[in-house]
Amino acid sequence: MQIVIAGAGSVGRSIARELLSKGHEVTLIDRHPDQMRVASVAQADWVLADACSPDSLREAGVGTCDVMVAATGDDKANLVISLLAKTEYGVPRVVARVNNPKNEWMFDEAWGVDVRVSTPRVMTALVEEAVSVGVLVPLFEFHEAGAALYSYTIGADSAALDLKIGKLGLPGDAKILSILRDDAPLDSIQDVAIEAGDQLVLMLSSKEASLRADVELALGPKRSEKNPA
Repeated sequence: MQIVIAGAGSVGRSIARELLSKGHEVTLIDRHPDQMRVASVAQADWVLADACSPDSLREAGVGTCDVMVAATGDDKANLVISLLAKTEYGVPRVVARVNNPKNEWMFDEAWGVDVRVSTPRVMTALVEEAVSVGVLVPLFEFHEAGAALYSYTIGADSAALDLKIGKLGLPGDAKILSILRDDAPLDSIQDVAIEAGDQLVLMLSSKEASLRADVELALGPKRSEKNPA
């Protein structure tokens, strides 16, 4: 794929290196000369220009790219870049970085954003995931699809212990995508019996608030232990 990244700071360069290692073509664009550290990502194309300008985006090849990544440290700039990429150049997929969680509500389809990535929220989720057992921890939201990824660590008193996925009786459209055991994903998860300490990665509809409570109830403590007679 051809990918254009606006913002050549540490975040933009890290994204570029990862994408290049996977065989994608990457262009980095930034208006600050001191960010033009070409040697740090030598395989990428570099453009010194303001990504908030339609002409600069055209010069960077946004008109023919598959994905636009707005990764600057300025939320206002990321919104403008996303809107231009989607409305002026019809980029199929626009990913935008959210620096301030208070601005997250603006990063939606109205501004041309297909996927928003909030660094503070991701860091918070990782911290919560490391210390939470028996609680759904939000990992990532697919804004356009109305779905979200969650992590759930099975407790020692969970009603799901020794059951296979098909027997869990998860509500609604909740789906288990992966099971991590000892920090490694398991194969053929449909045949795996759940154990204490297993980390489940689930996809839920982000529009159904009650669904999260129902999932926690299904995976939580056995009823007889949670509500003893």
